Amino acid sequence: MSSPENPRVPLARILKLFRPYRWNLLFVAFLVAASSLVSLVNPFLIRAVIDTALPQGRAGLLTILAAAMIVVAVANSSFSVSQTYVSTRVGQRVMHDLRTAVYGHLQRMSLAFFTRTRTGEVQSRIANDIGGMQATVTTTATTLVSNATTVVATVIAMIALDWKLTIASLVMLPFFVWVSRRVGTERRRITRDRQKKLAVITSMVQESLSVSGILLGHTMGRSRELAESFARESGQLSELEVSSSMAGRWRQSTIQIVMSSMPAVIYWVSGLTGSGGHMAISIGTLVAFTTLQQSLFRPSVQLLSTGVDLQSSLELFGRIFEYLDLPVDVAEPASPASLGDVRGEVRLNGVGFSYANAARPTLKDIDITVPAGHSLAIVGETGSGKTSLSYLIPRLYDVAEGSVTIDGTDVRDLSFDDLARAVGVVSQETYLFHSSVADNLRFAKPGATDSELVEAAKIAQIHDHLASLPNGYDTVVGERGYRFSGGEKQRLAIARAVLRDPRILVLDEATSALDTQTEQAVQDAIDALSAGRTTITIAHRLSTIAGADEIIVLDHGEIAERGSHEDLLARGGHYAALVSRDADLGETVAA
Repeated sequence: MSSPENPRVPLARILKLFRPYRWNLLFVAFLVAASSLVSLVNPFLIRAVIDTALPQGRAGLLTILAAAMIVVAVANSSFSVSQTYVSTRVGQRVMHDLRTAVYGHLQRMSLAFFTRTRTGEVQSRIANDIGGMQATVTTTATTLVSNATTVVATVIAMIALDWKLTIASLVMLPFFVWVSRRVGTERRRITRDRQKKLAVITSMVQESLSVSGILLGHTMGRSRELAESFARESGQLSELEVSSSMAGRWRQSTIQIVMSSMPAVIYWVSGLTGSGGHMAISIGTLVAFTTLQQSLFRPSVQLLSTGVDLQSSLELFGRIFEYLDLPVDVAEPASPASLGDVRGEVRLNGVGFSYANAARPTLKDIDITVPAGHSLAIVGETGSGKTSLSYLIPRLYDVAEGSVTIDGTDVRDLSFDDLARAVGVVSQETYLFHSSVADNLRFAKPGATDSELVEAAKIAQIHDHLASLPNGYDTVVGERGYRFSGGEKQRLAIARAVLRDPRILVLDEATSALDTQTEQAVQDAIDALSAGRTTITIAHRLSTIAGADEIIVLDHGEIAERGSHEDLLARGGHYAALVSRDADLGETVAA
């Protein structure tokens, strides 16, 4: 029975992963089967040596038999190397397909998924869970085919030698299968707990050893507690690893003891079945039979062990499929509309929006029109819905009610590429990759020339600073851009937006965390970027938006006021109160 804690993973879905490589697997199966069959020749060669060549003194026959044994060894080694190479390539391709499928699917997920999921958990699914399946996907198929072929062929050969001894050899096999299934179930439960613990540790490393995490830990005096917490989690993981390794070990050891003792049983049975001092079978047949018996036990044990490993791998497959099955709540349309040349008109018609499990709507009855080339500023208290509204335009979230259109086309009908081409976003928290300045800028336009980078940097008023650096545009910005100040990072983000050249620009409190002098420099860069574009500014400091064509005041997700700066001041309502508060805090708003 499947359960939420132990979900059923359809075997057909796992096999589907190998379907693109079925011809490679068939070739591997041929090599494995050929190797297994060739190895069965040895016991019959041994019988001929003992029963015929040696007693009769036939040196020629002995030479041929010895040479045949060497040929068998060479053939086996050649088959083994070839099948290992092909099967490993197939396994690695399957792992590559899984990694890219999970990563690609996560790239399609909306912002909502990442706001509720720890980054370390996502990383663990891709690295630890898929990495943990490496042995399974690279060797399991060949192990199953090899050992299954060997077992079947060996049983047939044993029956050909003596069917009574064969029955005696196989009588314990059902018990061994039952024991292995019990061990597999136990191992799967431990694997589930181990992967969860790995995800926790990955999250801890990602969060506490980032630049931000180190700064917080040191300044709060929590470095020792973080190290102790990590040690505690690591210790629990170590115990789970030991439990996984030892799960059912005594039961499997019992199986190995019984199997290792079977040759002695066969010798004993053969001696008892003889009469008058003569054995019922020849010495050569007995030696050949016990050799085959050992050849049977080895793949049988491996088959049982593989079954146990498969049980553990089912849990890993289940965790990966869980991510692949996550619904995409912001999906690209199957047949997207063409946006053509973007003019930049933005309309929000009766827009409503709520976050999952929210007690009340985040936005309600929002009607806004921003003509192409005009500017709109959105202000309001913290939690009024300003940033949420800005996320709806580039479709980081989908509206729950109404529509958002660009030049009359619903954003839900546009391809993601067209939408990204039309709408650029500069947010308060600038994200830079741990790479060079040039690489970070070219993320917006991979084919940008050096002269285009310089021009964009000049518009963003950051070129002079970059040119003064020892490595210029090849300077590595550091983890999340921590080698640059807040204002420099913002201007790099603006330069990146310049390269993207969107007709619609969304500025989400892009200067709120800066000091006054830096803010002015960034604001000048924003003014240069905004020229001729439709601009929607989410404002925290009202000094930055007095010149907007229209200002909208949000209050608890609804439009409380709208108008120009002068009109709203004259009304003496919400906006005037916000301006007065800013004035009390020392900010100056242009009249």
